[in-house]
Amino acid sequence: MGPKAKKSDGKKKKITKAERLKQLQEEEEKRLKEEEEARLKHEKEELERLELKRVEKEKWQKLEAKDRERRNEELEELYFLESCYPKAEKLKRDIRVLSRWKHYVQCDGTPDPSVPQEVNTFISLWKEETNETFEEVIKKSKLVLNLIEKLKSILLETPSYDLQEKNIEQYQGSILELQELLHLKFNTATEILLRQASTLADLDSGNMEKIIKDDCVTLYVWANLKKNARYKSIRFSETQIGFEIPKILATSDIALRLLHTHYDHVTPLPPAPAPPDVAGAPATPEPGKDEEQSAEPAAGAELQEGPAPGEESHTAGEDELRAEEDGGAEGRGSFVQEEAEATKYQMEMKLLSETVIAAQLLLVKNAHEKPEYFEENEVDLCQFTVLGGVYHLDILELPPQYKPVKGWMMVEIPKGGLQKYVYPPETTEDFETENVFPPIEVMLQVHENVIFFEEPMVARWDSEGKRWRTDGIRNVSYNSEERLVTFSLEAFGPVTLIQDSHINMPYLSWELRPLQANEVLLTMTTVFTELQIQIKENLCTLASIKLKNKEHFSILQGKWMTPITFATALKEVGLNIFPTSLSHFYVVVNNKVPMVEMKAYRQMALLSCSFAFSWSKWNVHCDSNKVIFKVAEHLSEEPIPPSSWDLLLFTSERAQRLKITEYSQAYSEALKAGTEFHSNLFHLVKDFSSEAAIEKVRSTNCLLIDSVCQMLLSIRLLSYS
Repeated sequence: MGPKAKKSDGKKKKITKAERLKQLQEEEEKRLKEEEEARLKHEKEELERLELKRVEKEKWQKLEAKDRERRNEELEELYFLESCYPKAEKLKRDIRVLSRWKHYVQCDGTPDPSVPQEVNTFISLWKEETNETFEEVIKKSKLVLNLIEKLKSILLETPSYDLQEKNIEQYQGSILELQELLHLKFNTATEILLRQASTLADLDSGNMEKIIKDDCVTLYVWANLKKNARYKSIRFSETQIGFEIPKILATSDIALRLLHTHYDHVTPLPPAPAPPDVAGAPATPEPGKDEEQSAEPAAGAELQEGPAPGEESHTAGEDELRAEEDGGAEGRGSFVQEEAEATKYQMEMKLLSETVIAAQLLLVKNAHEKPEYFEENEVDLCQFTVLGGVYHLDILELPPQYKPVKGWMMVEIPKGGLQKYVYPPETTEDFETENVFPPIEVMLQVHENVIFFEEPMVARWDSEGKRWRTDGIRNVSYNSEERLVTFSLEAFGPVTLIQDSHINMPYLSWELRPLQANEVLLTMTTVFTELQIQIKENLCTLASIKLKNKEHFSILQGKWMTPITFATALKEVGLNIFPTSLSHFYVVVNNKVPMVEMKAYRQMALLSCSFAFSWSKWNVHCDSNKVIFKVAEHLSEEPIPPSSWDLLLFTSERAQRLKITEYSQAYSEALKAGTEFHSNLFHLVKDFSSEAAIEKVRSTNCLLIDSVCQMLLSIRLLSYS
C-alpha cells in the first residue's frame, strides 16, 4: 500500500482576527476618504454654481438697471413711431369723406346708400315699375347689389366708435328693404316669363325650358305644358342640373324654378359690433410725459374758454388803442392761434390713439360666454359658413298663358301674383306620404369660384324659425370632379351648402416678409392650402393659392381691396382664416393674453417693411403671457438662410433674443449670449440690424403699417398656429 497523499497547498489560509480588523479599518478609511473627496467636490461645485448664479444675477441686475435707464427714452420713441396708427385712421376717415364727396359731385343718378332719403326714393320709384323682364331685373339688380355691398362696407369698415346706433339701424334697415325688393322683382319677372311658356315651348318635349345666366344670378325654369307622366327626369340643356320628380308632379300644371343667387340674402344679418370701451383703453404710455399729460386738461380748458377762430375778441371801445399795435398783435395772435390749433391736434390724436388701441384690443379678446344652445339639426352659424350663395327651389303654379284673340295676345292676370304649389299637400291623412309624395331628387352645381375642402353639407331654410336646418334632406352625395351635389328633398324652399368655418384652423405655419417699398407678403400654411396675401399701403390681394401643393386659380387673385373687404371676400370663396371672438370654442388654440398679442402685432407691423417674421414651434411651449417667433432682417429679394433667423421672446413689458434655436432639443428662456433685452421689438432689433433697415422702418407709409396690423389682428396667427 502506497504512501498517503499530502493535503493540497492551495487550500485557503484562514484570516486571523487581527488581519480582519485591519482590513475593515482600511475599507473604512477608504470610504471616509471617498466621502470627503465627494464632499469637497460637491462644495466646490456648489460654490462654483453659486458664484455663477451670483455673476448671472449681477449681470441680469445690470441689464435691468440699463433697461430702466433707457426705458422712458425707448418707449417715448416707440410712442412716436406708433403715432402712425391714429394718423392712418385719420387718413381713412378723410378717404371715406372724400368718397362721399366724389359720389355727390359725380351726380350720375345713383343714390347715396348712406342717405336714407335717397335710398327710400330709389325703392319707391322701382316699386312703381312693372312688367320688367327677367333680363331687365338682372340689369337693375347690379345697382341694388352694389348699394347693399356699399352699406355692408360702411358697417364693416367704419370703426364702431364712429357709428351711432341709429345709423346702424338705418343701414341694416335699408339692406333688408333692398334685399326684399330685389327678390320680389325676381318673382314678378318669373311670373311674366311663365305667362309666355307656351310660346317658348321646346319642339321635342313640348315643355318650356329656360336658362338665364349672369354674374350674380342664374335662373333655371321648366314649365310642365304636356303633363306627360313618363317625363319625370328633368335635365337642363348642356348641364347636369335638374330634378327627379314623382308622377303626381309630372301630371300637374306646374313649373319648377331654380333661382341660384350667388349671394346670400337669406341668412340674417350679424349683429353690429359693440363700440370699444375707450375709457378703459390701455393706451400706450408716454414715458417722461407725466407733467405734460397733467398739463393737457388745463390747456384744453384754456382753449375752450378762449375765443373760437374767426371770433371777435375785443370790444369796439378798444379798436383805436389796438389799431396802433396791429402789427405786433397780429403776429402774437397768429402765434397763439397756431399754438392752440397744435394743442388741439395733439389732444385729438391722443384720443384717437387710445380709441384705436381699444378697438385693436377688442379684436383679439375672446368671448367668455359659450354660444347659445342650438336645437338638433339646426346649423350653428358660429361654426359653419354658407358658401356659394343660395339655391331658391320652388314648385310654382303655372299661370294662365297668352292666347291669340283677333290679332291680340290676351292673358288672364290673377290676383296675388306668382303662386307656389304646395308639395306635399298640408292634408295627407288619406295617402301614404312616402309612396304618393316621395322626396324630390335634386342635382345642383357648386359655384365655380367656391372651394370646398371636404364634402359640403346641405341645409334648408326654415322660414318660421329663421334658421338653416339639415333635417328633411336625404341621400346627399358629392362628385368633386364634376362639382355636382345630389340629394333628396322633402319640401322645396331655399337651400344652401355649408362648410366648417374653422376647417383651416389651427394654422400649420406662417411667414411675414417685406417685398418692395411699402409692400409686404404674408404666407399662411394650413392643412389644406397655402395662401399668399400681398399688402400694399391700404390694399390687399390674394397673390397665390396652392391646393395639395398645386397652384390653383382664384377669382380674387389680382383684385386689390381694403383689408376688411378682402377678408370678407376670402370667407365667401371658402378660404376662411379669420377667427371670431367665439372661435376658441371650436378650435384647440394656443391662447395668448390679448394685451400681449395686440402689442406684438402692432410692433411687428411697424417693422414689417424691413424685417421678416416667422412661426416658431416654441410658441406653444411658453406661457400665455409670452409669445415666441422668429425674426430676420430682409432688405433683398433673396431667400432668407436658416442661420439668419433669430428667436425672440416678447411680453407686454419686454423683448429679448433667446439662446435656443428652432432646432434645439429643449425649451429654455435663457438670454442669448452677448445680448440685452429691451422694452419693445423696435429697440431690440436695432441691436443687430443695419442702419438702412432702421431708416426704412422710420419712413414706411402709415397706411401700410395699419393694414399689416389689421390683417395680423384679424388672422391672430400667434394664437391660432
